[in-house]
Amino acid sequence: MAGFEDLKATAGVDFDFSPGAQIPLSGAGGGQTQVSSALAATSYRDGDVRAILEVNDGAKVTDARISLLEPNLGEAFTRAIETRMLAPGRAPLVQSFGAEPQTVVEHALAAKRIRRQRDRRLTVIMAVFGVLFLPGVLAWLGLFQLRRTLAGSQDKRAGSLGVMALAAVFVLIVLFVYNLEIGGLLQLYVWALLPAPIVGWLLAQRVCERAARNLRAHWSDLLGGGGAGARVPEAVPQNPNDAEAERLRKGLAKVSAEQNSNMVHYAGPKGILGMGPRWGRWSLAEDLFPADPQGDMDGFRAWDVIRAMYDDLRMVNRGPLHTGGFRTAPELTHWVVRHVGEGAGSISRPDGPHAEGYSMTPIEVQRICNEEHHGANDRHYLGARWVMHDGNLVLNYLTRVSVLHRVLRVEFSAYALGPVKGFFLQKPAARKGQTRHPFKPWKKVERELPLVDVKEVVRLAARAPLTWFPAELDKWGGKLSLPEPFGLRHVWAEKPWRHRFMTDDALETTTPVVREAMRSLLRVLRENRVDVGPFEAKVKGISGAVENPEPKKPDEIGA
Repeated sequence: MAGFEDLKATAGVDFDFSPGAQIPLSGAGGGQTQVSSALAATSYRDGDVRAILEVNDGAKVTDARISLLEPNLGEAFTRAIETRMLAPGRAPLVQSFGAEPQTVVEHALAAKRIRRQRDRRLTVIMAVFGVLFLPGVLAWLGLFQLRRTLAGSQDKRAGSLGVMALAAVFVLIVLFVYNLEIGGLLQLYVWALLPAPIVGWLLAQRVCERAARNLRAHWSDLLGGGGAGARVPEAVPQNPNDAEAERLRKGLAKVSAEQNSNMVHYAGPKGILGMGPRWGRWSLAEDLFPADPQGDMDGFRAWDVIRAMYDDLRMVNRGPLHTGGFRTAPELTHWVVRHVGEGAGSISRPDGPHAEGYSMTPIEVQRICNEEHHGANDRHYLGARWVMHDGNLVLNYLTRVSVLHRVLRVEFSAYALGPVKGFFLQKPAARKGQTRHPFKPWKKVERELPLVDVKEVVRLAARAPLTWFPAELDKWGGKLSLPEPFGLRHVWAEKPWRHRFMTDDALETTTPVVREAMRSLLRVLRENRVDVGPFEAKVKGISGAVENPEPKKPDEIGA
């Protein structure tokens, strides 16, 4: 079983040895969080795709060449997630701390499957009524495209001039058909050209309404905390030659493996990508002298100090009293931090002989910790992470130990990633309209409208045959491009400082973490016969400073 454990650790793949086919389940590794569910629910949403630009202006929406083929928010988000996270040769992803990226991707695939089932039925309807009554369908599509061009695609009214123009065109078409000098079956066929597409529309409307209710049910369940894990049977190969299923399976495993990478990227004032901006920094620097002026101190390395801190921070959730305290121990990681710059559009992952999957090998991490202290790009940091408030708050505390000449320096940095923006927490609202009371015409009553109106049915029916050619649909209908460097969590995050309890948790966590690391440092120095007197004075100063830390912007240097 050791081989399976190794594969699970490196690729993030969970195994179920019960009888039956292996169907990936979202959240198999640790349960869904509120953030994961909120992001996953976006794949099931409807509405205007440009609304997401208000959340992060780094996203881009390509304008449609044919507005009738323009995707809605859920369609565009699903397509963007699939192409950005599962496409062969994709760019590296930023880790999504506080969220489960595989869960979001699997829900995107599940939403795609619901829409694909709807589009199959719509394609059949379009084939029957579109091929047999093609001139009538083209006439109706032309009218709707003309109306959409006049009104725009954002639920604006065409105006009186547009309505009059459409009515005039429709009357001309009817007069032209009626005055054709034909008879017999051909005349009946020509007369049926305009009404027949209406019958097709009624059938399409039922298909679209059923799919819309299904999508909204998933959307509502995920935001309500009761959503079931997404099943992705498309990622289960049905035969040895099932290339598409194998591509999805490997893509999902790659997403999980990259999430577990031990390399992160520092982007100037943006902080460490995936961890949020740095809000606090404390450092200690003192000369190393032997405790006995006539003797020598023992040789030790930066890794010895880091390893002692690692061992002690593992137990920071245990206290002398049976009350309060951390709910869980921190997740400790030896990070390799690489600088990419504030405006970087991409990141890199380790490669070469020192890489193991998407991570640096343990030997290389130890070498960087001991040797790369000055003038090198990659630096080692010991990280302690807590994920709180159901994934809405991610706290990271990074510690670096370096030695230059006689000076031993220990630097502590605090990073905080806040909740996702409220846009992702919006629940579906019923469509309602007002009509006059049948027996009291002076009164208006509110009634629930169908989820899919006439324009939406036409749009979906027009897109359905092209969904089998996604590249062409992107070309003619437009698409959503996600912000880069892309990570599911940090690109949509807010600052946590407006939430009282999140702020308290971030500030209060700092004190025990820094003090425990300081105790570890002093213990290692004593064990190696170093004069700890100067260090103790500095430790007291830092210990007092972290009693009441204040969020600042240490990465925004005003020089």
